[in-house]
Amino acid sequence: MFTIGDKIFYPMHGAGVIEGIEEKEFRGEKKLYYIMKIPTQNMNVMIPKGNEDKLKLRKIVDSDKLEEMQTALTTDDDDLNVHPNQRHRVYMEKIKSGDIVEEAKVIRDLTRISRNKTLGTADKNMLTNAQQVLISELVMVKNIDENKAHQYLDEVMKQGFGA
Repeated sequence: MFTIGDKIFYPMHGAGVIEGIEEKEFRGEKKLYYIMKIPTQNMNVMIPKGNEDKLKLRKIVDSDKLEEMQTALTTDDDDLNVHPNQRHRVYMEKIKSGDIVEEAKVIRDLTRISRNKTLGTADKNMLTNAQQVLISELVMVKNIDENKAHQYLDEVMKQGFGA
């Protein structure tokens, strides 16, 4: 499905580049694995070939999808008045979906909540991780460094919050 050099997105880990496809033995079974380098986390991930759909792997987004993500960051359309435990489950599903727009909504909503009250540890961690994963894709899509991706995200968020 993917080839060496493809820029892909792996939910919960972020965006990276397929640097190789190697055969590895695991539990006595030989399988092919994608070797994905995630530059923003300075990490390599081995992904079993054949599990692309199950893991919701996808190519990085194009500029149209990036605009849709930007709109999601700056509009207010989700209900924040749910119990924190339910909200956590819903947000985790959005992140795991691999959809950049859904991930942007999680970042937007948690940021809005944090402006009115202190986030709990789980929500803080979720916000930080979601931002890092989104930034990893911004780095790849916009071909910019991590600092510029942070600045871009901050600027878009300021538009949405009128700050």
